[in-house]
Amino acid sequence: MLSKVYSASVLGIDAYLVEVETDITAGLPQFATVGLPDAAVKESRDRVLAAIRNSGFQFPHRRVTINLAPADRKKEGSAFDLPISVGILIATEQLQPVRLEKTILLGELSLDGLVRPVHGILPIAIAAKREGMTGIIVPGENAQEAAIVDGLHVWPARNLREAIAILEDPTEPKAYTLEMESAFSEAARHAVDFGDVKGQQNVKRSLEVAAAGGHNILMLGPPGSGKTMLARRLPSILPRLSMDEALETTKIHSVAGVLSPDQSIIAVRPFRSPHHTISDAGLIGGGTYPRPGEVSLAHNGVLFLDELPEFRKNVLEVMRQPMEDGTVTISRASMSLTYPARFMLAAAMNPCPCGYFGDPNHECTCSPPQIQRYLGKISGPLLDRIDIHVEVAALPFEQLTQAPSGEASELIRQRVNHARARQLDRFKKRTGLYSNAHLQSKDIRRFCHMEDDAQRLLTAAIKRLGFSARAYDRILKVARTIADLDESEQLRSEHVSEAIQYRSLDRTYWL
Repeated sequence: MLSKVYSASVLGIDAYLVEVETDITAGLPQFATVGLPDAAVKESRDRVLAAIRNSGFQFPHRRVTINLAPADRKKEGSAFDLPISVGILIATEQLQPVRLEKTILLGELSLDGLVRPVHGILPIAIAAKREGMTGIIVPGENAQEAAIVDGLHVWPARNLREAIAILEDPTEPKAYTLEMESAFSEAARHAVDFGDVKGQQNVKRSLEVAAAGGHNILMLGPPGSGKTMLARRLPSILPRLSMDEALETTKIHSVAGVLSPDQSIIAVRPFRSPHHTISDAGLIGGGTYPRPGEVSLAHNGVLFLDELPEFRKNVLEVMRQPMEDGTVTISRASMSLTYPARFMLAAAMNPCPCGYFGDPNHECTCSPPQIQRYLGKISGPLLDRIDIHVEVAALPFEQLTQAPSGEASELIRQRVNHARARQLDRFKKRTGLYSNAHLQSKDIRRFCHMEDDAQRLLTAAIKRLGFSARAYDRILKVARTIADLDESEQLRSEHVSEAIQYRSLDRTYWL
């Protein structure tokens, strides 16, 4: 007896349909799975056998062959347990489904027949709708995630018997529904706010400039000065995620398995803060079966690297390509996967090994060569991709005891949105350009027009402070963003002077 059931598998951050074919013939009892299954798929045999028996059905004592088509693509994960079980029950005529042709089944089975959650439900639901499917049976914990896709009947199943009841029900079973607007607005709330931050007006201003132009930023300061606290509030002033951005971000987190069960969609920009002991595969992505890394999990959000010089050099260097291209390509002998990685880099570091260089309250114990070696751990090519360097001073005790008096994140975000809108209008005829951070040399000459006073100021600063040629372009890009915040088309001297302050590490006489 032969049966065919539809399921799906994930490849990268997209999915494709898989036909689970079951053939039961006479012969010695045997269970074979073909179609490039990984170890988790092969081990489904024992889970399926126990789940079928413990759910009150009979497992055939004959030759059972499972084919996962297309057979030339690698199948991984435990989501095929449910469709394999249903295929066996149909092939042995213990199940007569009334809806199967346009329905996808997904779920891992426990030995007692419970259906456990799996990863990658959102890209699978999107692929199901794209391929003309009308329904999807998923574990109960994955129902919210699948219900994001409009026009697809989502039926949650807590166990094997519930999945069978859905397939056999002659009426239309009640599908799981999700109020998308309310779910999105509920998830779009930030837990932190810039209004809670005491003092640090100059740093908050630099973060506003970075958010308005999409610039990468590096904060230098002694321990306890608030670098991490400020960085965690950066997503709260970035423009809100659009629905397309939210879906793309949620797909990545779903495939990586870091989406919480009670979270249907990611509506706030991600903030990822990996530890400095992370490997290059953990940061960029990879593995035997490639998975997204931290740069992809930070897609459409912020990647925060605390204690930047403590990261291994090879780890930092592999980050240069995704910072430039906005994607990560992982190549293996059998496949090549591309993950999106368009993120804003925020980094923090101490000014010296002991952390107290320039701090008026603590004495620095580091010699100038030690400080130079410490700063030299960050390569020039990586530093080239960071537009803003800002010094974060420790707060005096008097300011620590005062009540917070800063602007709320929502007010700052309004200015950021206005500046971003000016940039989009300016670049509407320039394909692939969305913010000032991505201006190329030819674009700088076209869009960054300085007044005479601003030109003289920048020339004097380059001669006196020893700025390099690379710093010149970055000063102009940052000044362009400051002018956008000021609603000015021309770069004035005050815009350029503020941008010059954000190039601490480029000064010859910084030490």
